[in-house]
Amino acid sequence: MTWGDTDIQTLQRRADRRRKWGTFGLYTGAILFAFLAAFPFTWALISMFKQSSDLYVKENNPFWFNEAPTLEHLRLLFLDTNYLTFIRNTVLVGLAVTAITLLIALPAAYALARLRLRWGERLGIAIFLVYLIPPTLLFIPMTRVITTLGLQESLSSLILVYPTITIPISAWLLMGFFKGIPMDLEEQAMVDGHSRMGAIARVVLPLMFPGIIAVVVFAFTLSAHEFIYALAFNKSSAVKTIATGVPTELIRGDVFFWQSLQGAVILIAVPIALLFNAFLDRFIKGFTMGAVKG
Repeated sequence: MTWGDTDIQTLQRRADRRRKWGTFGLYTGAILFAFLAAFPFTWALISMFKQSSDLYVKENNPFWFNEAPTLEHLRLLFLDTNYLTFIRNTVLVGLAVTAITLLIALPAAYALARLRLRWGERLGIAIFLVYLIPPTLLFIPMTRVITTLGLQESLSSLILVYPTITIPISAWLLMGFFKGIPMDLEEQAMVDGHSRMGAIARVVLPLMFPGIIAVVVFAFTLSAHEFIYALAFNKSSAVKTIATGVPTELIRGDVFFWQSLQGAVILIAVPIALLFNAFLDRFIKGFTMGAVKG
């Protein structure tokens, strides 16, 4: 069977048509997904500037300003609550927990992945299983521990407790990365005159960068949004984080300061989203590579 020029041209037109429809469907889906993802932020952004007489009238368009925008709700957020203190506390706790997590999880993961221990794999699984224990089962005994140590009503209580959540999953994740880096590279660096610590610092850790980024993002994010421990340990407004400070001070009985709540969400979520997006590829690479190795 031979193909004529007409048949070939027909097949090419069909292929071009399929390619165009495929591209159209891809971009349509991407635009629809982007719209759905951005919709909550857009609505929150509009709501934070709406007057109450505009927001709570059912007949008004909820997605536009039917009355003049106002900054009154932002004034309430910054001047009548400790919002800036909540942000400062969240950053301090997040940075401290992230540093503690890396200081403990990195050597623990290295030891479990590199040292020839018969029980290393089982210990790694046991460490990971600790992460699966729900915080709701632990916050009562943890509260007793914090009270005994005299750390209630302080950021130290959160800095002490949060690593018990972040270290197990971080060590498990980093184990996969260490196992994925050939031991030959480390041994070659030692042959070249470096100590084991020098080989780790100069050869292994640069290759571990995606995993380290994943651990940093995970530990900081968990510290920022954890609610149960933060609520149980700290009642004073001066030591609250964003997760507990915003809802407890902007929801008073049955009164919701809705526009100020939306403003608090936007002001903290947008910078974090931009920062997260900057490291998104490394973050995903860190979790996927760390999960499939070992």
